[in-house]
Amino acid sequence: MKKNDEFYVPYIEGSLGAKTKQTLKRFTMGSFVLIIIAALLFSFSQKPFKNSSFELLNETKITGTFHESPYPMLRVEVAENTFKNILLLGFGKSSADPFLEKLQNDVKNLNGKTISIEGNLIYYNGKTLIQITDDEKVTLVNAKNTKIPEKETIGEMTLKGEIIDPKCYFGVMKPGKGKIHRSCAVRCISGGIPPVLATTDNNNMSTYYLLTDLKGNPIHKAILPFIGKPSEISGIVQKVDDWYLLKINPKNISIKSNTSLFY
Repeated sequence: MKKNDEFYVPYIEGSLGAKTKQTLKRFTMGSFVLIIIAALLFSFSQKPFKNSSFELLNETKITGTFHESPYPMLRVEVAENTFKNILLLGFGKSSADPFLEKLQNDVKNLNGKTISIEGNLIYYNGKTLIQITDDEKVTLVNAKNTKIPEKETIGEMTLKGEIIDPKCYFGVMKPGKGKIHRSCAVRCISGGIPPVLATTDNNNMSTYYLLTDLKGNPIHKAILPFIGKPSEISGIVQKVDDWYLLKINPKNISIKSNTSLFY
């Protein structure tokens, strides 16, 4: 051992030399700085939470006109001659159909009837959905027929966007990212939750289109391979109050990337 070498004996108080103390101090400070830098890089790399809400612990009662266009909706008048259509969903990865079945058996045809639904609201970017958890909380208010919204045909369009499931994207998954969430969306749409094409223009404004087949019927299994993949889709656009519909042939969907913009 050289004369100036330090020798540390743990059980002897004060045996820690000045050089060793200085080395440990530099190591501690360096590690602290690296931890801060790593934390900052991690935080900046994360996508911010969407300004959305899922009222899982609160139930809201909503009354409106039931219609299927072609997916179950509740039409609510929010101002004079101004209507909002609330998309109806079931609990978990289910459509609203099982929760409407009991009332539909009693009334036969719910279209145009005034009903009341108590459930969990989901809302984001101007769109509102409600999750039904109990068929006993779906009740008939008025059996008289009320006017249901008419579909306005806008024309044929080619749109670029991504097929998402509105339940997770609009509020349940925050943030929604990666293969796990894409798989979740596939299961949701397989379970009957309506598929939606989400598009964004050059001004970062988003528009959402409920997808149907060319006859205007619900579509699910045929679009599963395209979920969570930026695509180009051609179809006929229709408008129902505050929602757009896009009637498509899944064979004409063109995938532009396998990297999701959302999931």
